[in-house]
Amino acid sequence: MEVLILDLKIDVEEKEEAVILKLDGEVDVYTAPKLKSRLIDLVDQSKFKIIVNLENIDFMDSSGLGVLVGGLKRVRSHDGAIALVCTQENILKIFRITGLVKVFPIFETESQALQGV
Repeated sequence: MEVLILDLKIDVEEKEEAVILKLDGEVDVYTAPKLKSRLIDLVDQSKFKIIVNLENIDFMDSSGLGVLVGGLKRVRSHDGAIALVCTQENILKIFRITGLVKVFPIFETESQALQGV
């Protein structure tokens, strides 16, 4: 039996007073720890305004959602915020079904997210 594990690429860019994480690939039980580690590192570096760009994410499961919620709790304890950039219907649907559209501000572009975070 062959198991295919797709990777998650994370590009980090600092813009204005925020950090933008551009994700590419899948956020699932195998790759979520990589995202969690990156979010923890940012909080440890006193980066509390984070934008997560999900435009190049093909798939996200509950472990990915859990990492984002955990990251939000971390930054909120420092009066920070996490905003999402996403226009993909298959990913937005996950946030709608779970009610997380009420928890995360979701924007269509990074520039909108920068103004809203």
